[in-house]
Amino acid sequence: FTENIFEGEPLNAPSDVSDEIRIIWEAWAILTKDHVDRAKLDPKIMSEAAIRGMLRALGDPHTNYIPPEAFAIDSNDIFQGEFDGIGAHVSMNRNGVLIIVAPIQGSPAEKAGIRPGDQILAVDGMSLEGYTVLQAVSLIRGPKGSSVKLLVKHLGAIDPIEIEIIRGTIPLVSVLVRSLPEDPIAHLRITNFHDNTSGELTSALDEAISNGAQGLILDVRDNPGGTLKSVIDISSKFLDKDMLIAFQIDASEKRTNWNVRSEGKYSELPMVVLCNSYSASASEVLIGALQDNRRATIIGDVSFGKGSVNMLRPLSNGGGMFVTTSRWFTPLGHMIQGLGIEPDIKITATDPTEADILQLERAVQEIERLIDQKASNSKVIRI
Repeated sequence: FTENIFEGEPLNAPSDVSDEIRIIWEAWAILTKDHVDRAKLDPKIMSEAAIRGMLRALGDPHTNYIPPEAFAIDSNDIFQGEFDGIGAHVSMNRNGVLIIVAPIQGSPAEKAGIRPGDQILAVDGMSLEGYTVLQAVSLIRGPKGSSVKLLVKHLGAIDPIEIEIIRGTIPLVSVLVRSLPEDPIAHLRITNFHDNTSGELTSALDEAISNGAQGLILDVRDNPGGTLKSVIDISSKFLDKDMLIAFQIDASEKRTNWNVRSEGKYSELPMVVLCNSYSASASEVLIGALQDNRRATIIGDVSFGKGSVNMLRPLSNGGGMFVTTSRWFTPLGHMIQGLGIEPDIKITATDPTEADILQLERAVQEIERLIDQKASNSKVIRI
């Protein structure tokens, strides 16, 4: 039964409560005054629920509340040296489901069968429904040698399966050489954009060129991104001085341009870039820069579409918020967020392994064409 629906007048909020949040204060005051279970109300739980409700209304999967118990996880430690865990990069999709962007090569996650696109539904029997990214990460990560059970739904599968993983120490090597020393084409894979990735790439590419490599296949498939500094440094190696790499626009419509920092060391080297639907964030900045500046042919699948800039802000309760503060755009103004980047040559397949092979084969064909084209253009005709 409902009684006295219109009893009383609206409560008067204190003068220092702004008009925008006055109804939140009023709702809390009414609950603590009139609700039958008011003695059981937990201010911490109610406050966090209010924050999550506001963030859900944004529809932005990259703006998240971080409770105090998860805030201790350093969001940047994965760009420095090594860490303990299962070895995978994750993101939250629009439906609030934790998605594997990419397992780290050679990691416990990869060895256990974790794949790009997997949905992580539960950890040790605990559902992740309603969890933020860092809350989920705090459950999944742990010391080397300990185990964790994940309820995983593989991409395209009907039913989820449980996978047990023994955690390990994950070294962060970000450049892998996929070609032989004597190959005329260098195939280098960037797995992440760490602070030391630019140096690793330079060393590997210089060695390949000294051994006779005439072209480059740069592979950023399954690369979840990394630091801004790293992608700017790497992009600058392949573009001419002062070229635009990307720009970002913030909440006040302020535009910030990111340009090539110095003359590109490899700006004349024939190259193609391999990408797929799990090439994200910094990978997409690199792809967009090389594509829009007509520097490289992009081959593969449409990229992930993670083009937002996020800042970690602390809150007074010991928790924090990841807040989207701006969005990335390619040099020609294409928004990355939610859209991704279309490759110049699109090659996909239902089977990921088959897609990898077909994309690489096409990349080899294209780089051979570019090498021949460069040789033809450089011929001198004597008369």
